[in-house]
Amino acid sequence: MTLGLTGKNSKFRYNGAVHIHSLYSDGTGNIDLISKSAKQAGLFWIIVTDHNNFDVEEGIINGVTVIRGEEISSKSRNHYIALGINECIKPSDDVQKSAETVRNLGGFGFAAHPDESDNRPNNHQPIKWADKNIIPDGIEIWNWFSQWADNYNNTNIFQIAYSYFFKNRLVTTPYRETLKWWDILNNSKEQTVPAIGGVDAHALKNNDYIIPVIVFPYKFLFKTITNQIILDEPLSNDFPKRKEQILNALKLGRNLIYNRQTNNMPPQFYITDGTEYAESGEIINLDLNTYLHFNCNKKAHIKIYRNGSEFADFHTDKTKIKITEFGKYRLESEINGYGYAYSNPITVK
Repeated sequence: MTLGLTGKNSKFRYNGAVHIHSLYSDGTGNIDLISKSAKQAGLFWIIVTDHNNFDVEEGIINGVTVIRGEEISSKSRNHYIALGINECIKPSDDVQKSAETVRNLGGFGFAAHPDESDNRPNNHQPIKWADKNIIPDGIEIWNWFSQWADNYNNTNIFQIAYSYFFKNRLVTTPYRETLKWWDILNNSKEQTVPAIGGVDAHALKNNDYIIPVIVFPYKFLFKTITNQIILDEPLSNDFPKRKEQILNALKLGRNLIYNRQTNNMPPQFYITDGTEYAESGEIINLDLNTYLHFNCNKKAHIKIYRNGSEFADFHTDKTKIKITEFGKYRLESEINGYGYAYSNPITVK
C-alpha cells in the first residue's frame, strides 16, 4: 500500500492486475502459483478472468486478494471481461446479450483488447471488438500480451529471438483508435466510462525444447501494466468487503494505469481547488483556484486531454495548470517513447 497527498485528502493506493488466465482455461498456473507470483511482483490484488470458466478459487490467498471474473469469449471476436458476477455466463455471438446478462446479475464489464491488429506478422488471428456501436460498460485500453502478439514476428529465427529478448520494445503505447473510442464514449455520458489495463497473463508453455520453457511467466507480466486503485480508506480485512472495494474502484474508474517496465513509480495526477482533491474517476467543482497537477520521479512527455481534445503538452517531471473550463480531464504520458501512465478522467463541473 502507498499513500498519496496528505491530511484530510490522503488516499490509499493498491497495485493490482486484471485479465489473468489459469489452468482452468488457457493458462498454465494454479491459483497457488499465480497468487505467489503476484505477491513476489508486489501486487495486493489480482482478478482472474478465465475464458468461459468460473472454477478458480477466490479469497485472500498467499497474502494476495484473488477475485474471480470471466472473460466471456466467443470464438473469434468480442471478448468481454465480466466482473462482479457470481456465476459463469455462457458465451454468445451476440455480445450485447452477454453484456446485458452481466448487468442483470449485478456485474459490469470491459471490452477486451478491442483493436487488435489485422496485420500481425504471425499466424495468430486477432480478436477484436467487431461493432463499436455495441457499448460496453468500460474498455481495456491497453493489453500487454495482446500488443506483444500484434508485433510478434515469427518469420525467421532472428525475428523470433528479438521478440523474446527485447519483448518490452514490442509494447509501446495504447492504440490511438482505442483511446479515441473511449473519449467518444466518455463524451456521450455524464458519468465516467472506466478504463483498465490488462496483462492477459497465460504463462504459456513452449514444449519445442528439451526442457519446456514458460513464455512470459506470471511474475514477469505482473510487473508490466498495473492498475493502481485509489481508495478513501484502507482495504478491509474482510474478504467480501475488500472485494467490493476493489470492484467498485474499477467500476467508477478510480484507478491509474501504468506500465512498470517503463517506470516502476506511478505519477501523481490530480486536480485541486486548494481544499478538495480529485483523482482518476472523481468529480470536483470549478472555482477560481482550480489547478491540475502532475508530479513524477522522472521527466515524462505528458499530454492532458479535455473531453477528448488535447489541452496541454509538456516534457516535464512536474507541472501545475490552471483549469478554467468544465470537462473531463485525463492524462497520457510516455517516457523515451514508451507508454507510461494513463488516468481515468477527472470530471470538473
